[in-house]
Amino acid sequence: MESLSVGGWGIGCAPIVLSPMANIKSQKKRILTNAKSADRNKAIKSELRTRVRTAQSAAGTPEGAEALRLAVKRIDMAAAKGIIHANAAARRKSRLMRQLNASK
Repeated sequence: MESLSVGGWGIGCAPIVLSPMANIKSQKKRILTNAKSADRNKAIKSELRTRVRTAQSAAGTPEGAEALRLAVKRIDMAAAKGIIHANAAARRKSRLMRQLNASK
């Protein structure tokens, strides 16, 4: 199997191993492109979970409103980029708002 490394796309990224089925140049490129976008999406989803967790822990504090605003902003940005579905974004925001309003 042929192994290609994607240089500069984050620390700890394993080299991409192309399957022996990909003989077409465009398919090899597509595999690399998919790996890059998967890494990018993984980072954005991780930040999304961190922002939501921060907002939940800051509920009822003076920083709570700002943490909530940032979490909602990140959820909206992820939905706009197509990383999460629009309905999933609405559901996450609704659940977050309900949790924070119940903790007051």
